[in-house]
Amino acid sequence: MAVSSVYPDGMNVTAPTGEILTPSQLNTLARDLLEGAFPLIWVEGELGNVSRPSSGHLYFTLKDARAQVRCAMFKPKSSWLPFQPREGLRVLARGRLTLYEARGDYQLVLDHMEEAGEGALRRAYEELKTRLVAEGLFDQDRKRALPGYVHRLGVITSPSGAAVRDVLSVLARRCPLLEVEILPVPVQGAGAAAQIVAMLKRAIASSRYDALLLTRGGGSLEDLWAFNDEALARAIAASPVPIVSAIGHETDFSLSDFAADLRAPTPSVAAELLVPDQRDLRARLRALQARVIHLGRHRLRQDAQRADRAGLRLNAQRPQARLQMLQRREADARRRLDMAWRTQLEHRRARLRRIDTVLRAADPRRRLAILRARLAALALRPQAGVARQLQQRAMHLRALARSLEAVSPLATVARGYAILQREDGRVVRSIDDVAAGDPLDARLSDGRLRLRVEGSDS
Repeated sequence: MAVSSVYPDGMNVTAPTGEILTPSQLNTLARDLLEGAFPLIWVEGELGNVSRPSSGHLYFTLKDARAQVRCAMFKPKSSWLPFQPREGLRVLARGRLTLYEARGDYQLVLDHMEEAGEGALRRAYEELKTRLVAEGLFDQDRKRALPGYVHRLGVITSPSGAAVRDVLSVLARRCPLLEVEILPVPVQGAGAAAQIVAMLKRAIASSRYDALLLTRGGGSLEDLWAFNDEALARAIAASPVPIVSAIGHETDFSLSDFAADLRAPTPSVAAELLVPDQRDLRARLRALQARVIHLGRHRLRQDAQRADRAGLRLNAQRPQARLQMLQRREADARRRLDMAWRTQLEHRRARLRRIDTVLRAADPRRRLAILRARLAALALRPQAGVARQLQQRAMHLRALARSLEAVSPLATVARGYAILQREDGRVVRSIDDVAAGDPLDARLSDGRLRLRVEGSDS
């Protein structure tokens, strides 16, 4: 039930009867509606009011000629940008639409942002690639194998680019006999893709080429865009002639690379993959030539043996021919026997010469002379040894005599001393060894004196 009130100005206002929302509740509901109604979206526009506070977050507006929307990109994603956001820069941004409840402002919270030009190309490239992959246009089982040896090669490229110079240089070095035809086309710019497709179809229709090389040097995605054309990819996939694609640098991938039968990282590598090295070819030719010679000689030997057997069979049918053959065999056998006898005789003569040499060396008379000379030499050795031993012993005896003489008491007696001995022969060494009246012998250098002790003084 609604209750109406009449205000002084005459307006009728109905009093609320349902739930009354607060501003924060209203903003929460609005945020849920926005986030639920808008999925992840892409927006392209021009940067304005770019601000990056100390927090590292990035705040700006995306605008066009008629409107603008507030945007925020929070750290760390804002620090991963490959370019510096600045006023007036046109970008392609991806994010979710939400509402900042504190102020009631709706904004776009971004998780990815790129410069608009190349980003749009990249997006178109990925979409087309995904669609062609789903069709199976790039499946491996559709690829054609390159021929074992390419006789004539068509190179679809710019005639003035660095790529064609690299290709020709490698081909001339590796395989000078290869026929190479340059099929000139523009490799970038408006209409380049259509001209490349037309040249490719003409080359296929001519049936002149064993393989085709589609190549150009490196560049930006925009420079290489002609090789991401759908019509060109389909023409490459449908070609009955094997096609090698070498577009840009090693890290560049185009739809032509995926559609081709073989993708090379650079033009030079493509040339190396297409033709063998002339040194390998020469080595293979030499091996084949040696094999042909060997097989030819083997075949000739077999033919000669068959001819001999056939001749024998023919001759066997005529007695005169058979007799002549047996005579030849007999003469050949005699020659072999004579040669064997001579060889054996020479071996035996050589053996006899060796035995004679051994016997001469073992002759008893020679042996006896050697033993006599050895005996004479041995007979002299004892005499010399005995004389040498006697001389050594005499020298040793004289040395002992000198040593004994140095310690002999007789030498002391010769200098005027005497040796006193008791009757029992013991030497008197102290006055305590004798008593008064004891007889003693004094031994001098020239004789003995008999003495008697009268007394002693200590």
